[in-house]
Amino acid sequence: MSGHSKWATIKHKKAKEDAKRGQKFTKIVKEITIAARDGGGDPAGNPRLRLLLEKAKEVNMPHDNAQRAIKKGTGELPGVTYERYTYEGYGPGSCAVIVEMLTDNKNRAISAVRTFFNKQGGILAETGSVSWMFDKLGLIRITAQGVSEDTLLEQLLDQPLRNMHQEDSNFVITCEVAHLNDVRQELERLGYSVESAEIEYVPKTTTELNKEFEERAYSFMQALEDIEDVQNVFTNIG
Repeated sequence: MSGHSKWATIKHKKAKEDAKRGQKFTKIVKEITIAARDGGGDPAGNPRLRLLLEKAKEVNMPHDNAQRAIKKGTGELPGVTYERYTYEGYGPGSCAVIVEMLTDNKNRAISAVRTFFNKQGGILAETGSVSWMFDKLGLIRITAQGVSEDTLLEQLLDQPLRNMHQEDSNFVITCEVAHLNDVRQELERLGYSVESAEIEYVPKTTTELNKEFEERAYSFMQALEDIEDVQNVFTNIG
């Protein structure tokens, strides 16, 4: 059973605050552009694009912004070409770190990440040195006040879930990436409010840090996420 990362909870709360300030727009626009490029501009036939358009609505992104991003992805409008890169390493307390980047300039992106790790006492490692500690899964957060875990499990008995746990007034559900959209749609059909539905690196097991290293690690992750080309940061801190 995959481990529960405290950073995932902190990151989710931070994303909601960023959305209020409009800081989430740029990251979503990049994702929409790539999703449209890779899977076409029709949400009906592109589950990833459909999820991203739902996310755009959640953060009140203007419809025109999303449509321009789609057209840039399909080539109907000119625009920069973004590529996805993943880097691995270790942060404070030797916690495992995976960094996802979307950039139009690989050299700039890797230079920024390498400089950050060096200055902050981290170690940028070889591909595969950290990713084996994680599963790439669909992760859904729903608001489910007044509903027990047993009731929710019974309602989702026919769905291919990997794991579920309660987090304050939310439930966090994981599934294979291929089933993410189907599980989300079933939850919405059942009347639940879906806070987020993402593809994430979920740690297979988590590592505990003492208070000093934990605080340093969270500061490290937050500063890393603020680098221009960084899209997502994942870690195995429990």
